[in-house]
Amino acid sequence: MTPYRVLVSDPVSEKGIEALRQADGIEVDVQTGLAPDKLLEIIGQYHGLVVRSQTKVTPEVFAAAENLRVIGRAGVGVDNIDRAAATDHGVVVMNTPGGNTVSTAEHAFSLMLSLARRIPQAHASMTAGKFDRKSFTGVELSGKRLAVLGMGRIGTEFAKRAQAFGMRIVAYDPFLTDARAKSLKVELAETPAQALTGADVVTLHVPLTDDTRHILDRERIGLMNPGAIIVNCARGGLVDEAAARELYDSGHLGGIALDVYETEPPAEDFPLRGLDRVVLTPHLGASTAEAQESVGIEVARQVRDFLLTGEIRNAVNMPNLDSSTLESVGRYLDLAESLGKLLSKIAPAQRDAVRVSYLGPVAELDTELITRSVLKGYLAEAHQAASVNLVNVHALAQSHGLRITESTVALKTNCNELLEVSAIKGDEVYTVAGTFFGRSARLVHIAGHHVETNTKGRFLFVENDDRPGIVGTIGTALGDASVNIANMALSRAEDRSRAVAVIEVDAEPPASLLKQLRETPGIVRVISFEL
Repeated sequence: MTPYRVLVSDPVSEKGIEALRQADGIEVDVQTGLAPDKLLEIIGQYHGLVVRSQTKVTPEVFAAAENLRVIGRAGVGVDNIDRAAATDHGVVVMNTPGGNTVSTAEHAFSLMLSLARRIPQAHASMTAGKFDRKSFTGVELSGKRLAVLGMGRIGTEFAKRAQAFGMRIVAYDPFLTDARAKSLKVELAETPAQALTGADVVTLHVPLTDDTRHILDRERIGLMNPGAIIVNCARGGLVDEAAARELYDSGHLGGIALDVYETEPPAEDFPLRGLDRVVLTPHLGASTAEAQESVGIEVARQVRDFLLTGEIRNAVNMPNLDSSTLESVGRYLDLAESLGKLLSKIAPAQRDAVRVSYLGPVAELDTELITRSVLKGYLAEAHQAASVNLVNVHALAQSHGLRITESTVALKTNCNELLEVSAIKGDEVYTVAGTFFGRSARLVHIAGHHVETNTKGRFLFVENDDRPGIVGTIGTALGDASVNIANMALSRAEDRSRAVAVIEVDAEPPASLLKQLRETPGIVRVISFEL
């Protein structure tokens, strides 16, 4: 049998490379620092590619990679890999989401300590030949209120270390349940503002999404105690750097430590450079020997197993499916994921459980993969979407204390087949549902309202008092903002107290339009989402 050839184009631990070399049927070439044109020239020879963050795997690379079957990313992020192009070319992309958890948590904690005790500044002073004991007075962490935004793997590890230092911890995570918070011995906040109010230290461990961009803006930083400090080892863009500088200059912000930036590397006019109570590192969260060895070995084993046996682990663009299973449940997976995404948008934060219910022919199938697809869509808002896949969704749900159940459909329906998904918080239940009309998937129920609309696209969900004129007001506002309506579905409650409009639009509505609609008398709720 002709051996599979694997190219390692970024520095990966030697133990990982050795795991590939020892496998029968695999040949390994290590060529790091390749220029883009050189990569294009040679990539056609290889069946597997192992990268970190340096190699950019563009559509042009995929077009030239006629034999490529798998890419392994040693690390979590896959921003350097065009996943759409990978899928189009039938290339499986796998990452290693758990390998750098401890390293990143420890780096964030080290930044907090360095900032609190002003260690880098004192070191620089000593290096300059001084012995200045008066200029570097720090603060104790014991007894301070720590706000952790994001209680996934890394946030949880940070919180454990902070507890050992005697800090009082409040956590915000939209998917963290009361039971899970109690088991972690942290106070649960229902909103970021609640967590930040009165905080002495804030650490960020959330993905960068439309909802979390500038989660620390001028207003929210202002909620923190005077002299409070910020640590960000998660993603650039979570902190409004210009606002942080203003509040630093005003004396409200006591300091900030960053490992990630809105633009990397930061521009020359980066507003936080050169300040006295600022600690900056060049994206070093995962840069430990242990983390690099761990992700190197893990990605090598994943690539090896895929090429030799077809096994898929931690894929970011393909479910773990064999051909027979895909044939029976494949058409339900996109519908299930869209329902999960929609539910995460319309249901309140910190749900206790997700219930997936089936009616008709779908109930006779093995529904495990369909339920997993619901969770994949539902949990994408809580994590980097690339790190959520059909393999790890149950583990991620468990880490948030989220119960998953399956049952028969509760809605009254005329449909012969129905996929119903509900989020449960105490006695409150929020439900969305979809079905098929022929081969076409359709949404047919959203939060107590029977509607019919597409399962893919950009949408506005508007809930309002059921009275004349509101639909016209919505349409006029959209037109004035040059947002074209592709489709509109209307529904009203049986008692005619409330009505909803589900509007499919051609472009993302501007924030000013959403603000205008939310402030319109009679409009109760406005949600913008993409499926």
